[in-house]
Amino acid sequence: MIDIREELPGDEAAVRLVNLAAFEDGPEADLVDRLRAAGTDYRSFVAIEHDEIVGHILFTPAAVDGQDLVGMGLAPMAVTPARQRQGIGSELVRYGLEQLRAMKYPFVVVLGHPEYYPRFGFERASCFGFRSQWEGVPDEVFMVTVFDPAALPAGGGVVRYRIEFGE
Repeated sequence: MIDIREELPGDEAAVRLVNLAAFEDGPEADLVDRLRAAGTDYRSFVAIEHDEIVGHILFTPAAVDGQDLVGMGLAPMAVTPARQRQGIGSELVRYGLEQLRAMKYPFVVVLGHPEYYPRFGFERASCFGFRSQWEGVPDEVFMVTVFDPAALPAGGGVVRYRIEFGE
């Protein structure tokens, strides 16, 4: 049985271990630590099984250039290797999106697998005129799910993740 809840003080070391394991010691664990230290308006959720954190998902502000519009960016999402492909990541995404919708964020963007994220309501961000801040990002991997279509700028724009993503 998996429970999902907000990350709490004291979860940091376990969240770091999940990200290190899931991304084979890649930069994601350091990114999570930098974002947390920056004190951004992040939303962090963990999946718990038998009192152990086995999954993590992070959402941080994503702003549209030239607009007062701020949504959220999903990244990273990690599940310990032994528990991958068992639905935990999907549960984390669904839970996180439900929370963000309730918090009245207008949209969530993700750079992700085009076969995975559409099941959660994500579609090509270009359909809304949104472009990634990074050159060369394939259109099919930069996706958005929109909670408040009326809040979106008519012409779209470049969506920027937190500065820590570029470090």
